[in-house]
Amino acid sequence: MMREVADDTRSAVVTGAGSGIGRAVARALLDAGWAVALAGRHEETLAETSADGLVVPTDVTDEQSVRSLFARVRDEFGRVDLLFNNAGLFGAPAAFEDFALDEWQAVVAANLTGSFLCAREAFRAMKEQDPQGGRIINNGSISAHVPRPYAAAYTATKHAITGLTKAISLEGRRCDVACGQIDIGNAATDMAAAMERGVPQADGSVAPEPVMDVSHVADAVLYMAGLPLDANVQFMTVMATKMPFVGRG
Repeated sequence: MMREVADDTRSAVVTGAGSGIGRAVARALLDAGWAVALAGRHEETLAETSADGLVVPTDVTDEQSVRSLFARVRDEFGRVDLLFNNAGLFGAPAAFEDFALDEWQAVVAANLTGSFLCAREAFRAMKEQDPQGGRIINNGSISAHVPRPYAAAYTATKHAITGLTKAISLEGRRCDVACGQIDIGNAATDMAAAMERGVPQADGSVAPEPVMDVSHVADAVLYMAGLPLDANVQFMTVMATKMPFVGRG
């Protein structure tokens, strides 16, 4: 049954909404008046994100689970205006020559295949709805530009997200689907907690890295999401000012 949503209320799907960047962005969208579907693996953490969002437990690596997510959103909200394609994992660090195939496949499944499946369902919904169109924002990473040591799978998938973003952006022109990418560096979340303790550097040392408040990421996504469909942020990088990115290695 469709929820009572005002005609001018825009709807969003946020994957990985149970923690970290996804949680911050979902809360920011809700605070800005969006109707938000919270997608992630664990119902209890999604519920902790907000009591006001539509909680939809989802495995982004499973095609049917993703289809069910978007069917539920269309049923509840009537349309899909935004997908923040955020779910993913870093994986266990390992030297390249020791990187296990099952670990590689798990990271690829979550970061790349999951992003593809969610973007495809969002694209289909946006193409079919009336009025046509919507926006997809893919969560890339600083690692979409330069690698960290011992993170071959994460780096490869984030480089691939850039290609996915460009492909969706190109094909979206014909049906008013805008697609952009936000590349984030060292937002202060549980996933990035190790940065402040010390992480491997390109020169072989281990050193702490500066982080920034995750609210700055949420603000950036809100800006991208708030643009009219005839304007698009193709790529945005938001990062801790003093992190070792420019000249990392």
